[in-house]
Amino acid sequence: MKKLTTALLLTAALTWTTTASAHVTVWPKETTTGAYEKYTVRVPVEKDVNTTKVRVEFPAGVKVSTVEPMTGWDYAYEKNADGTNKAITWTATAGGIKAGEFMEFNFVGANPKEAGSGKLVWKAFQTYTDNSVVEWTGEEGSKTPASVTTIHAGTTAGHDDHSDDKKADEQKAAAPAADKTTENASTTTSSNTLPLILSGAALLLSLVNLFRKRA
Repeated sequence: MKKLTTALLLTAALTWTTTASAHVTVWPKETTTGAYEKYTVRVPVEKDVNTTKVRVEFPAGVKVSTVEPMTGWDYAYEKNADGTNKAITWTATAGGIKAGEFMEFNFVGANPKEAGSGKLVWKAFQTYTDNSVVEWTGEEGSKTPASVTTIHAGTTAGHDDHSDDKKADEQKAAAPAADKTTENASTTTSSNTLPLILSGAALLLSLVNLFRKRA
């Protein structure tokens, strides 16, 4: 009885592990606000038939316009009312992804500037050659969960850079004024020195004439 129970537990664990590993997921699992992130959609095949189509919806605030082309696959965007891309669909032009295999699809997205709920939820739809569709749109912990990326607030380095630029501009603006002050100071010094030189020259000429008369 114990052996049977153990075998059942192992079978259940193996089944759960296999199902979990077959999820469509989006990587990385963590990112930051305002970043231009390379996202990877990992698509394993959980059935005995090929996957021929993968559709992914972009989370609100994530702007995607760059995708890596894949040999054997075409892609097409779906648009929002404002013209931004709201989803992408990859469609196999050859055999697709076979059972026991997986593929990764890459694109670059501009993250929102605010963290909002702190989560980016990626809803995915996986279509097989038998026309069945697995909707990876459920809550975390469900049988078909949507992939989630945690988004953290980015650093304020950008704001510091702007501050440094402002300081640099102020220093540049102050530089001509400083140069002008130096120039005026030099001119004043020259003006004050000239009478002294002339006075000294006159005194020297007077002494020369005096010595000549005595001679």
